[in-house]
Amino acid sequence: MNAQIWHEHVTRKAAVLVGCTALVLGLTGTGSAQAGGRDLGREVLPAGDGWASEGAGTTGGSAADAAHVHTVTTWAEFRQALADGGSTPKIIKVKGMIDAVAEGCDAFAAEGYDFQRYLADYDPAVWGHDTPVSGAQEDLRAASAAAQDQAIKANVPANTTIVGVGKGSGILGGSLQIKGVDNVILRNLTVEAPIDCFPQWDPTDDNRTGAWNSEYDGVVVYGSTHVWIDHNTLTDGRYPDSSLPSYFGKVYQQHDGLLDVVRGANHVTVSWNSFEDHDKTMLIGNSDGAGSTDTGKLKVTLHHNRFEGIVERAPRVRFGQVDSYNNHFVVTKGQNYGYVFGIGASSQLYATHNALSLASGVSVGKALKKWNEAPLTAENNYVNGRPTDLIAVHNAEIPGEILQSGAGWTPTLRTKVDSPRAVPGIVDHRAGAGRLR
Repeated sequence: MNAQIWHEHVTRKAAVLVGCTALVLGLTGTGSAQAGGRDLGREVLPAGDGWASEGAGTTGGSAADAAHVHTVTTWAEFRQALADGGSTPKIIKVKGMIDAVAEGCDAFAAEGYDFQRYLADYDPAVWGHDTPVSGAQEDLRAASAAAQDQAIKANVPANTTIVGVGKGSGILGGSLQIKGVDNVILRNLTVEAPIDCFPQWDPTDDNRTGAWNSEYDGVVVYGSTHVWIDHNTLTDGRYPDSSLPSYFGKVYQQHDGLLDVVRGANHVTVSWNSFEDHDKTMLIGNSDGAGSTDTGKLKVTLHHNRFEGIVERAPRVRFGQVDSYNNHFVVTKGQNYGYVFGIGASSQLYATHNALSLASGVSVGKALKKWNEAPLTAENNYVNGRPTDLIAVHNAEIPGEILQSGAGWTPTLRTKVDSPRAVPGIVDHRAGAGRLR
């Protein structure tokens, strides 16, 4: 079955003493998550650095005692370390690339599930496009998916810092769930997007032409507050969409989002990350109908991030006051490209001092995509080194989607704002995992 795509990874186990306490969680409390002599696990979000600095700010697990500083080298150790001590401040140092799906997709398959049988049963020539799929193979697919869901999600508690050790550390195929908690920091990690081993065929989707729908975000911030996501690389990695097969004339989509901020999440800063080679990159607000939870929330700052090989949602915004500045968006020749900023229901996007590097022939107007009537501020942005009024160009190129200017608010929680002309040089050399200075 094509979903069996995971390589085996070598794991290492050891036990060391932390102070006077022996903790057996792989290598525990001794990994060097440092940059330039600094202990990254002890660092906190600087004052004024975006929405996550609001109020008491974001300190993560910086106050952890020795018993709650863990270095992990396997997925099992990582999840055990997260659970240790509940919301007690903790620092988890990820050493090397740890694999959430080391045993492969077949390990999750329910007895009797047969992908070829699934394809035969729900072939549109047999099933049609009028009703969602149902029956024995769909039930077994759902059971298989439930087993994967249980295995690859890791719940991050409050007051936690997760940091990669040195260069080349992070998580393969796992989904970090920052759900209903406060005060979390993720830094210096390479996160390879989870592969959904068991996507569902929906024959009624996409105007009744059908589509494969997948689950699992690399990182999801759900109903949580004060979250700092800094100097990470988030990517499809070894399994870009171009490597995926097609069935029923549609790509067998096995990816969902890279980083989503949803369901009343608030006060989030996303800084100095590299988002690479992905389709549906970042949702801020995941439903037009979520006004009861999202109105007045979803306050997110995005700055000094690099986006390359991204099809859409960088981000798509609903409801939130989202501040996007000093980001670099790169669209290369021949790349599948939809848009950068999605203007959704009641969104209040403030996008200034960004740089866009667009290949010849790529539409500047498509940098913005209107989903709902919601004014935005988009000033002092540069395209290929030249100041460009993104709203004016969009309205001229796409007159069926006229956008209004004026988000109705002005960000105050910003650190140094670089000239957008200088942004590509600054961001390209410093954004992503392994580049902390």
